[in-house]
Amino acid sequence: MATIKDVAKRAGVAVSTASYALNGINKVSQATVDKVLKAAQELNYQKNGIASDLKRTKTNTIALILSDLSGPYYSELIKGVQDVTTSNGYDLIACSSVGGDKSTATKFLREKRVDGAIVLATNISSEVIAASARKDFPIVVLDREVDNPHVIHVEVDNEQGGYDATKHLLYKGHRSIAYVSGPLDSHDNKERFKGYQAALAASEVPYHSRWKINGDFTREGGYRATRTLIAQKNMPDAIFYANDEMAIGGLQAFSEKGIRVPEDISVIGFDDIQLAEYVNPPLTTVRQPKYEAGSLAVHLIFQMLAGESVDQTYKLATEFVERDSVRGR
Repeated sequence: MATIKDVAKRAGVAVSTASYALNGINKVSQATVDKVLKAAQELNYQKNGIASDLKRTKTNTIALILSDLSGPYYSELIKGVQDVTTSNGYDLIACSSVGGDKSTATKFLREKRVDGAIVLATNISSEVIAASARKDFPIVVLDREVDNPHVIHVEVDNEQGGYDATKHLLYKGHRSIAYVSGPLDSHDNKERFKGYQAALAASEVPYHSRWKINGDFTREGGYRATRTLIAQKNMPDAIFYANDEMAIGGLQAFSEKGIRVPEDISVIGFDDIQLAEYVNPPLTTVRQPKYEAGSLAVHLIFQMLAGESVDQTYKLATEFVERDSVRGR
């Protein structure tokens, strides 16, 4: 079994430096941390001491690591995970990834304080996830792809959902369609934007960069992005918001300026959060199978813990939901 000395030698650093990197102590550069984690993964290194003792005894606990425990998107996802863990006699720990690779959530991965983990948090690096996953410690990621045979990818078909949303606006006669995006490093956002561009191209409608504005997946971000579009005094026919929270922020911005939805501009969102059908007007959107994604993720963990083989990638279909925020021209 590889030791920390072996990891240090392979990474070309001192043993103390390797220890700092492996334990998340903020005394070395990120480049050094990445080098040490890569060496640890290549050598299949596992930490000794208390963490190993904990791992030898099953905890009957699954960790769910999220970027934000308070967002409206997460409630159905958490319920899907919770229902399956409870039915299998397991406990669920849901924790925030605030702090990224220095967070407590990362310690659960590195020190394997649970039996498996589900990660929906872009600020936990793929390097940390790849270095942590083992045959007896499976990880399911919901927002990216990670190169490790013990990391399983469950994702929604975001590209098709983005295509369907934009195609609906085009079918309704809109030709200038803005895209309010999530974080630029978000895998989900990139896929939805690809679908948006593909739908424009299929209808031979040119894409204009001025119609793409970052809203950061938050209600406040959608509000600010919409105010920016209004200030340009060259409004599009319609806006595709990359999630419902931003779309709801946009509805507020339009209301303040006396711009009517859908009479003056059409709006479409993505996710179908619970609030989407109760805003004014009720929001046309793309429904994500949030509950199904959560339950599938934890089912896969239980299968891997039982030694069963599973596929590396699972893609779930979205569903288009038509309400009242889009009108034909």
